[in-house]
Amino acid sequence: MQQKIMTHLGPVARVGTQLTCLSTVSSTNDLLKAMAEEGAAEGTVLVAGEQTRGKGRLGRSFTSAAGKGIYLSALLRPELSPEALLPLTGFVAEAMVRAVARAAGAEARIKWVNDLILNGRKLCGILTESAFSSAGRLKYVVVGIGLNVNYDQTDFPEELRPIAGSLKTELGRPFDLAPLAAAMIEELDALYSALLSGDTAAYLAAYREHCLTLHQDVLLLQNDVTTPAYALDVDEALGLLVRYPDGGQALVRSGEASVRGLTGYAQ
Repeated sequence: MQQKIMTHLGPVARVGTQLTCLSTVSSTNDLLKAMAEEGAAEGTVLVAGEQTRGKGRLGRSFTSAAGKGIYLSALLRPELSPEALLPLTGFVAEAMVRAVARAAGAEARIKWVNDLILNGRKLCGILTESAFSSAGRLKYVVVGIGLNVNYDQTDFPEELRPIAGSLKTELGRPFDLAPLAAAMIEELDALYSALLSGDTAAYLAAYREHCLTLHQDVLLLQNDVTTPAYALDVDEALGLLVRYPDGGQALVRSGEASVRGLTGYAQ
């Protein structure tokens, strides 16, 4: 797999300068974090053919069947403030929209804050994990991405079938994993360069364009309490500005709430 990806991979500045491919791992994020602690270089990318304990947000598991998807993690060591990194996960989603468009011709959208959606089904999950020194200094960030490529609907656990999809289920044909993986790495590299330079205005504008949550009635899920609201906009850090039925407004961060559409997972 490594040589196949390298064949399709164009020049990269940071992300993808070191590439490791393994057939099976427990979790690409967990393994890359261990590699980071041992001094792995910034830009190291780990790709696995299968995860036995793939991870999603909020401690959820992520289905990672062999040969059915791309399970990729990238190691970043940015010298940026935590505030500057707040939009990273959402911007990674925008980068993956671009990768999928380039390599598969699919027009995915984003459900706030970082789920890729195609035809109303979740196509991709993103998990960003950070590590800090005892002095509170950022040591590294690991960005994990799981893209559903060649899954059939019956490959998903039964409870996920109403909301999960893949490029194959939605576009009607299988895809070569290597060109997709290369496009994902290239788009991550471009995003990281923009983030380091502070030139992310184009990503913010594109995120607003591609976020299907905006300008919709939604349900906020906070501490097991569901609250109706209207999604107005996102700020520069991709916090979600909502208006409640009484006219009051609030800015919601991704760690504070989840969002559902009134008529389904993605609206």
